[in-house]
Amino acid sequence: MSAPWLHIVGIGEDGMDGLLPATRAVLEGAEVIVGGDRHHRLSEAVTAERVAWPHPFDALIGALEEMRGRRVVVLATGDPLWYSVGARIGRSIAPAEIVYHPQLSAFQLSAARMGWSLADVETLTVHGRPVEQMIAFIQPDQRLLILTTGEETPGQIAAFLTERGFGDSPMTVLAAMGGKDEARFDGIARDWDHEVPAFNTLAVECVAAPDAALLPRVPGLADALFVHDGTMTKQEVRAATLAKLMPMRGAHLWDIGTGCGSVAIEWMRAARYARATGIEPRADRRAMAASNALALGAPKLDLIEGEAPEVLDGLAPPDAIFIGGGLSGGVFDAAWEALRPLGRLVANAVTLESEAELVRLHGLHGGELVRLQVHRAEPVGRFSGWRPGMPVVQWSLVKR
Repeated sequence: MSAPWLHIVGIGEDGMDGLLPATRAVLEGAEVIVGGDRHHRLSEAVTAERVAWPHPFDALIGALEEMRGRRVVVLATGDPLWYSVGARIGRSIAPAEIVYHPQLSAFQLSAARMGWSLADVETLTVHGRPVEQMIAFIQPDQRLLILTTGEETPGQIAAFLTERGFGDSPMTVLAAMGGKDEARFDGIARDWDHEVPAFNTLAVECVAAPDAALLPRVPGLADALFVHDGTMTKQEVRAATLAKLMPMRGAHLWDIGTGCGSVAIEWMRAARYARATGIEPRADRRAMAASNALALGAPKLDLIEGEAPEVLDGLAPPDAIFIGGGLSGGVFDAAWEALRPLGRLVANAVTLESEAELVRLHGLHGGELVRLQVHRAEPVGRFSGWRPGMPVVQWSLVKR
């Protein structure tokens, strides 16, 4: 086992003065210090070779590997393992070769400034990521702490809040926390107009108006929230489908025949860092899926043109598969082969021919076969009556 050669040091706005003595000694003894301009400015008293973040950033691991054998320090902001570069490095370099030196994180400092219990808030980052992904967390009475992308991010989030009926939500931008230039900006989402520093953390207390959009992360969003052409997995059946698919943190879904993306989007909303690949041959439906993904907080939905099984080769192995676009042509065999152990597969059918195929596959592979039908109350003259939707046959199984 290699001895530690790489130190990842969290540093705050108070610079060297905020470091523990042992951590300060590590930094002062470094031969090479890697970090951003701000990190180098905060530690400028130390004499060492200075290296800026590489471009592209993914080249960082290779650059660090070339420094092996020297005393190397990477500077990060706050806690290096909380939405920070330390986590990225730790996925590529053995933990036994790294020593982490955490500092107070922006989340801890923000919670202290707001007087909020950190255990009772959602902590998010949109730093270097699509801002739209925070939309999934806009819910009544929810408190959010958000690492932002830049000075324009609070205004973008204020617009998201206002568009969804949360315009009365208080917002606070906190900048340079713990330093001599610490600043605070308070306002309300619907008339947010502050100019704020580029490096900031945003605190939001979601306040819902009576007509606010309710977008729970539990699957089963209203059909009207999706742009669609009528061909989609409807609300109640979609909720039952997601229950069988079992969204989990970081898990990957293949949505074969994704249509407007309703199943894939709800999968991504239901669990942190859940990923989805939507496979759809029609360009108009891929466009609808992309639009829905942005509007509903799943901007990382990956959409692929083509038909299964041909386009499945080379895709990252899935933890779950939904087949809503037909089982003919060997789709099931290819999907089942690719599915990871303990993976979940769900297929829905509305035609007699597809239903017969599900019955056949159920006889071969087992699993659960159910028939779902939803009736909705609709006007019948001066009265109301039940109008049935098309029945859906659903087959689900777990790969063991």
